[in-house]
Amino acid sequence: MSRFFGEIRQAGYVVPDIEAAMDYWSRVLGIGPWFYNPRVPIVNYTYRGEPYEVHNSVALANSGPLQMELIQTRNDAPSMYRDFLRAGNTGLQHVAYWTEDYDDDLARLTKQGFKAVMSGEVGERGRFVYFDTEYHPGTVIELSEVAGPKGKMFKMIREASEGWDGKDPVRPFPDLSKL
Repeated sequence: MSRFFGEIRQAGYVVPDIEAAMDYWSRVLGIGPWFYNPRVPIVNYTYRGEPYEVHNSVALANSGPLQMELIQTRNDAPSMYRDFLRAGNTGLQHVAYWTEDYDDDLARLTKQGFKAVMSGEVGERGRFVYFDTEYHPGTVIELSEVAGPKGKMFKMIREASEGWDGKDPVRPFPDLSKL
């Protein structure tokens, strides 16, 4: 466990074909069910301080306590995912730490020298930030706020994975406004 961040809670994979990736992870690796959103409702998105309209498809599942995230970019908006792909990479792009004290943790990490590159919000109290990789190229760290509905969704996804029998491997994202 990191003394700065706590436990790694998510491993994020950038993939060229999210449908094929969900099939592989569920059928071959036995991980699922996947909760899929073809267009994640990201608001207040910025990349290197500039706002953009981003279109990403995301699927989430758990393998034990670790959440797996599959991400496919659907437009050319600047992002760390796009940078990763343009560098010729696919696969593990980031690890995420979760917090209910986002403002305090972000301030502490910024004071320690971490530099925000990409940020946004998914649902109420569902902010996220990805930090620059200058200290260790190739290792992107995300800080994700789970104080609101996003945290409830993550709990629901983990619970769905416990004892999953392989049926209904792909399911829709829940409506965050109703959690």
